[in-house]
Amino acid sequence: MPNNDDEVNNVDMIPVEQKGAFHQFLKSLASFSGDLSSLTCPAFLLAPVSLIEYSEYWTQQPELFAAIPQADDELKRMLAFIKWFISSLNASYSSRVPKGEWEKKPYNPVLGEQFFMSWSDVDGCGETNVICEQVSHHPPITGFFIENAKAGMSLNGHTGQKTRFSGTSLICDQVGQSVVTLKNRDESYLFTSPSLTVNGIWYAAPYVELTGTSYIQSTTGLYCSIEYSSRGWISGERNHFKCYLRKNGGNPKEYVYKIEGQWSGKSTITTHGSKTSEPFLDVTKLKPAEMKVKDMSAQGERESRRIWQKVSDAIRAGDVQTAGIEKSKIENQQRIERSEREEKGIAWEPTYFHWIDNEPKVQSLQRMLNSTVKTKYEPATQGNWVFKK
Repeated sequence: MPNNDDEVNNVDMIPVEQKGAFHQFLKSLASFSGDLSSLTCPAFLLAPVSLIEYSEYWTQQPELFAAIPQADDELKRMLAFIKWFISSLNASYSSRVPKGEWEKKPYNPVLGEQFFMSWSDVDGCGETNVICEQVSHHPPITGFFIENAKAGMSLNGHTGQKTRFSGTSLICDQVGQSVVTLKNRDESYLFTSPSLTVNGIWYAAPYVELTGTSYIQSTTGLYCSIEYSSRGWISGERNHFKCYLRKNGGNPKEYVYKIEGQWSGKSTITTHGSKTSEPFLDVTKLKPAEMKVKDMSAQGERESRRIWQKVSDAIRAGDVQTAGIEKSKIENQQRIERSEREEKGIAWEPTYFHWIDNEPKVQSLQRMLNSTVKTKYEPATQGNWVFKK
């Protein structure tokens, strides 16, 4: 993943047998309209992992996640939430890409695909368990439930992608929302995800930037708007964000705290009325927790790594031809299963999640947020894919 302002050109590094597929892929992008997730990506641009696994990165720093309910002061809890949220952005969109490499496209999860893992205890925070399931394929939507029983908290949400091509960049708007529940505080937080811009595709060296605005709303009456700057043409640095913490019902032009910096680096916090700022978070000093995933032999047939095992093995071995063949087998099998369901009139149902149209927590928190940011916050839905407990 390039970390300077000049786009790296890796076209000459494309395997000879894949150059035709790459140029055909670019032609398809240039003229495509509709759901880009249906496009077939050349095997050399694929990462040996399914997109469903990316939900694990929300809690790669379980100690920050579990720290949210610890403070007795609601402002301090919100600040702890923001600190965890920024760390999750770094884990999701920056630190997971090995240094010196570029962004690669994960597999599109198949319908009903599942992923289970846990983050080990860090500094006594307890184990954090993650359950993910692909609840829809068209459009692609992943439901996830993350729980830290020791801290008495959980994260339940869903995310989907609406993708389009603009100029030389791929734009991905992330739809859906998530709710973090602090059981012992009787407190909840709604948050939304930023949009993504994938640049460098034409040079075979893609990298991700965050754009737009995401929001955090607490039942305590505190909320945040987080604005992301693409390429840093205003701030002078890439991966820049600016977060304002405010109170519902207050003057929207005033804030309690302003937090600013790089979501992939250092950030500072400034109290309203103060001319000086203090260090807030340096994600480069964070060490990811140890992750635990069952051995392949113990995984079920619907589990992600088992479904994609042959494709992933081929990609890691540099055998793009076999990777493409095995990937096509999985996609063709999905088409067959879909046709069989349609012929029998059977509606597919997720195993771990169910859809609730007007989910009470989501609806209530959206109303609180809308009372303050009516013109900017436009949720796609008031529902959520809720974990079946």
